[in-house]
Amino acid sequence: MLEQFERYPLTFGPSPIERLDRLSEHLGATVEIHAKREDCNSGLAFGGNKIRKLEYLVPDILKQGADTLVTIGGIQSNHTRQVAAVAAKLGLRCRLVQESWVPFPDAVYDRVGNILMSRVMGAEIELVDRGFDIGIRDSWEQALEDVRARGGTPYPIPAGASVHELGGLGYVGFAEEVRQQEREMDLHFDYIVVCTVTGSTHAGMVVGFAADGRARNVIGIDASATPEKTGDQVREIAGRTADLVGLGRTIEADEVVLNRDYAYPVYGVPSDETNDAIRLCARLEGMMTDPVYEGKSMQGLIDLVRKGYFPEGSRVLYAHLGGVPAINGYSYLYRNG
Repeated sequence: MLEQFERYPLTFGPSPIERLDRLSEHLGATVEIHAKREDCNSGLAFGGNKIRKLEYLVPDILKQGADTLVTIGGIQSNHTRQVAAVAAKLGLRCRLVQESWVPFPDAVYDRVGNILMSRVMGAEIELVDRGFDIGIRDSWEQALEDVRARGGTPYPIPAGASVHELGGLGYVGFAEEVRQQEREMDLHFDYIVVCTVTGSTHAGMVVGFAADGRARNVIGIDASATPEKTGDQVREIAGRTADLVGLGRTIEADEVVLNRDYAYPVYGVPSDETNDAIRLCARLEGMMTDPVYEGKSMQGLIDLVRKGYFPEGSRVLYAHLGGVPAINGYSYLYRNG
């Protein structure tokens, strides 16, 4: 479905899929859990799911003649770190608006992890004291105007690249990549579990897996704690992306499956259960997840397996989207492991 779109390679190639045998066994061996390691997909500042999306934005960035990438996220945004890395790779300037989306009091929260790497990569960072919202933000639009006023040519990338016209393409490609890997591995995944916040990763998967009838088997785990907005945005992006790639049909509302049970207490703050899931996965598989996104989707995966959500014998693919650098911002919380 993506042959008509230009792609600028930023990843190593297909991200690896690994079996999580010890985790599967610990949970009763009723399902077979695998992980697709998007956290290992690129050499650009630890990679992650936004790199896959940005591969489809870069050709447009270059055509536009932009000299500055302008985007927005929270203080420990994985997205802003990945945009900063792509800007460095392309030789462009980068302007990051980093809002106070997470009410977390760690003393080093704004000095380590993702934001530290963005600073090292030369991004210009503006800290803005405003709370979380997945919508278009005034602070981002003002940053675009500021770049123009200085004589620059900005390229606007919304939060997560999600509501960008091309934002869903990368994860349509993810589905196509999974199908190829399934053929090579001679297996079939019955369910795909993914973290959902700004929406285009989930939406792209829905469109990509709709091509073989698995859209409803993409289980989004909400980590936004604003599920109504998030669900609406996933559906909107999926519909637009389906039209863009020529899927040939509309995406039905019930094809977007969003589980709301694990985002508590608020966006970016881990619950005790999230922390238990992070530790369990790390100690059984050596696979790190983070307190904001992957820890909550791992919590969801573990709990759904325990509750018998997946039929016995199912193969479940956990999409590890990256984001582990953010755990450094929670260093006091994990000081004893």
